[in-house]
Amino acid sequence: MLDNITWFGHDSFKITGEITVYTDPYKIKKADAADLILITHSHFDHCCPEDIAKVTGSNTVIVATRDCAATLTGNVKTAAPGDKLTAAGIEIEAVAAYNTNKSFHPKTNGWVGYIFAFAGKRYYIAGDTDLIPEMKSMHDIYAALLPVSGTYVMTADEAARAAIEIAPKYAVPMHYGAIVGSIKDAQRFAAEVKRLSGGASNIETVILPQH
Repeated sequence: MLDNITWFGHDSFKITGEITVYTDPYKIKKADAADLILITHSHFDHCCPEDIAKVTGSNTVIVATRDCAATLTGNVKTAAPGDKLTAAGIEIEAVAAYNTNKSFHPKTNGWVGYIFAFAGKRYYIAGDTDLIPEMKSMHDIYAALLPVSGTYVMTADEAARAAIEIAPKYAVPMHYGAIVGSIKDAQRFAAEVKRLSGGASNIETVILPQH
C-alpha cells in the first residue's frame, strides 16, 4: 500500500519503481540521485535549486516550468500545461495547476501538475492548484497527491471534491505542515472523502508519515 512513496513534507515526494522520481524537492536532508525530478512551478518552496541539487546525479533528468528551468543546470526539459513528453524513459503529461478564487497561482503563469506513469500505474502530483475543471478529464489514476491546506491552494473540503472527481485508487494529502496547514487538514480531507462517497468509496485515503 503505497510503500513506494516517501513524503518529505509539503509537496516533496520520492516515488520509486523502475526509476526514482522526486517531486518539488524541498528541505531535503539526505543526498540522493533521482532518475527524474518534476518541478511544478517557480515558488521557492517548490523550485529550490539547493534542494534539487541534493537529489541530482549525473543521469538525472529535470522537468520544470520555463521560469524555474531558467534557474537550473543539468539535463533540464521545460513543460507547460498540455505538454506530453518522455523523460527518464517514462511518459509524462503536464497538466494545468492554478487558482480560481485567489491570485497566488494565476492560470496565465502556465504552472503545472504532472501525470506520469511507470510499472503500469499512473501518478498525479497536482502542484499548487484549486479545484479546477481539468480534473474532471483525468482518469485511471493510481495515486493522486493533492494539496489540502487552503490559503494558497485547495482547502481540505475542495481537495476531497477533487478526489471524488478524479477517483484514484489512493488519495494522498500534501501541502501542509511546512508553511501552511497541519495534520488536521489531512484528517479533514480523509473524513470528507469518506463523507462525500457515502462511506462506500473505492478511494483509499493515505496520510503518509513525514520523513
